[in-house]
Amino acid sequence: MADISSIERRKLERLFRMGSGYVLDFSDRTFSEFFEEHTRRNIDAAVYRERGTSKANRLRGFWAVEGNHLVGKVIQALILYGQAEDCLPDEPGLTDLTKDCWNLGERMLRDMPVAELDALTATADERDFETVAQHVREAIEKNQPEAALDRLHTFVIKYLRTVCSHRGVEINRDKALHSIFGEYVKRLRDAGLLESLMAERILKSSISVLEAFNDVRNNQSLAHDNPILNYEESLLIFNHVASSVRFIKSLEARTEPTKPSKSNAGLDDNLPF
Repeated sequence: MADISSIERRKLERLFRMGSGYVLDFSDRTFSEFFEEHTRRNIDAAVYRERGTSKANRLRGFWAVEGNHLVGKVIQALILYGQAEDCLPDEPGLTDLTKDCWNLGERMLRDMPVAELDALTATADERDFETVAQHVREAIEKNQPEAALDRLHTFVIKYLRTVCSHRGVEINRDKALHSIFGEYVKRLRDAGLLESLMAERILKSSISVLEAFNDVRNNQSLAHDNPILNYEESLLIFNHVASSVRFIKSLEARTEPTKPSKSNAGLDDNLPF
């Protein structure tokens, strides 16, 4: 359930013009398309209709079912839609109301059970890689890490094979993943890219972690007909993997040739209020 106070709820309902069962100027069709595009959720599903079938009640149902991060994403997307279509309410104080609701969405977007979720994105132009990454992120957005351990394992395999290949580590199906990663860490050390012994030891500890992940995937995930691992340990695995991926992505980025960056001028002009 999203963490929205009664006062915040009233502000959202005013901004999105929900008093008569509607949401902004959406039809049933465009409302469904909006949620498919922004959340990959079917807003017509029964789980969102327990409060009623109107668009406003389905949105309230969405707030009641989904976690903070995904609800925050929808709040901001609805604000941007309302501004683009000029269908926000015409009333005094609209700017302040919009800003309050935008800030609510911003706060909710920061509330993630996996702090480094953005690191879990595809790094190669492969459709199946992006699909796996998307499934992993959706599971975390719903706060269900235990339901995606098998896909996280697939993501890790694809990601580490990409970075190891980039560093010249030989990749083949006969070589275990943790062995490949061990060679990758050695390449980093030999190239002088690790500035502390502690960082090297942390990465080396991930070698045995990856070896243990194989057992979790095979015996405690939905990869097979298994009893799945408990929530707390699943979340620990997700956070460890995401933190490691974030570090490796950062290291790879700073050791690449410097690319010219775009100017930040005018970014403040893009705020939605």
